[in-house]
Amino acid sequence: MGLFDQILSAVGNPDQQANNDGLANIINTVGQLSGNNGVDPSVVNSALSIVGNHVRSSLQQQRSESGDRQVEGLVNQFAGTGYNPDAVSSIFSGGQLDSLIQSVAGRTGLDPNTVQSLLPTLVPIVLNFIQSGSNSGGGNPVLNTFLDSDQDGDVDIADALGMAGRYLGR
Repeated sequence: MGLFDQILSAVGNPDQQANNDGLANIINTVGQLSGNNGVDPSVVNSALSIVGNHVRSSLQQQRSESGDRQVEGLVNQFAGTGYNPDAVSSIFSGGQLDSLIQSVAGRTGLDPNTVQSLLPTLVPIVLNFIQSGSNSGGGNPVLNTFLDSDQDGDVDIADALGMAGRYLGR
């Protein structure tokens, strides 16, 4: 089951955190981030996709070192739609952060300083999106899909967010 399918399943499951209002809030925040920073929405979506891939790699590494509960705790603690530099520093080491900034800047054409200013909002958005699968009984199938247990590489946060926007009629 793909990431967006997991999100839809979570929306329909009262034991999970996902709901239409939460998805709409994430989509609106991405749009506002674009407008507030004078960055084309497609560039923000590209940056979001790259950030999502780096978040996934970092969380996979943390999961292999510290286990699922540690990763779920990070996701639950730092998920949001607001500016949160602690989310960035908790997910990425200094070297990982430098690599992320260079990757986003190189692939989107954004200035590295602009990328750095966007990250404290983009990282919590990614975490918020995957937190939507948190289950009141424990576990998070959206997070598991995001971390792509079968390693087929079939996960893209920006694509899933775009599908969510179409699902909500935005």
